Amino acid sequence: MANKIFFLSIYFLSLNFILSQNQEAEIKFYDKIINYGEVKKGSNGIRTFKFKNIGKSNLTIIKVHSSCGCTIPKKPQNPILPGDEGEIQVKYDTNRIGPIRKTITVKSNSNITPTVLLKIEGSVIN
Repeated sequence: MANKIFFLSIYFLSLNFILSQNQEAEIKFYDKIINYGEVKKGSNGIRTFKFKNIGKSNLTIIKVHSSCGCTIPKKPQNPILPGDEGEIQVKYDTNRIGPIRKTITVKSNSNITPTVLLKIEGSVIN
């Protein structure tokens, strides 16, 4: 009898683990690179990366940071429900003349892709 209870316990724990593996959040960006092209000095430097939670549980963006202080990313404050969309807003300081080549790192609770690298590129002209 004790063996049956032990094996049933193992079975249900394994089943629970397998089912919970299918209940993960998963982030899918529509584009991972935004090309500003040529923009004039002082022009609008705000661009948006859109993504979707294609997983089965809530997606939380834990942290977003850029490779330079000239690029300020903004993350969603609330979790993204399964099937819903969200966005990461990026503001580049267009008062800096020259090429734009920056990386934005997005960290989330996704077990499949917990870290995603986004890129902005282009050029600021006078």
